[in-house]
Amino acid sequence: MPKAPDDASLKLDNQLCFALYSTSLAMNKLYKPLLDKVDLTYVQYLIMLLLWEQDGITVTQVSHKLFQEKGALSPVVKRLEQRGLLTRQASDSDERQKHLYLTTEGKQLKDKVQGIPEQVFCASRLDADDALTLKQTLESLRKQLHKLT
Repeated sequence: MPKAPDDASLKLDNQLCFALYSTSLAMNKLYKPLLDKVDLTYVQYLIMLLLWEQDGITVTQVSHKLFQEKGALSPVVKRLEQRGLLTRQASDSDERQKHLYLTTEGKQLKDKVQGIPEQVFCASRLDADDALTLKQTLESLRKQLHKLT
């Protein structure tokens, strides 16, 4: 006789995906007022973080680093450009490739967001070792899931 389905496996609170989803929502809610002060959305902030690391990267590189489709990033990049935080320039070797360069204002914005990572870390109430372990676990999970898609 076939085994009856286990109802516990279908409970919302038992779902790993829901734990990740609801935590992501909470993290975004935490970031929102911090980023509102500098007039950035969360995705804009991520793009700016990448540019502060490596000015001149391509939109394709940004899409790979953020695990986003280029089409989804285009309006976000356009808004950052309209705000005067970056410029888009066609590659010399391939006009289809667009490089993103920080403007002076974009470079100066870095100083205004310096305290955000520390504020978020403090709000998490994790100690440094637990935060690192969690980050590594999530990165490992992401890598495994990307293999399947």
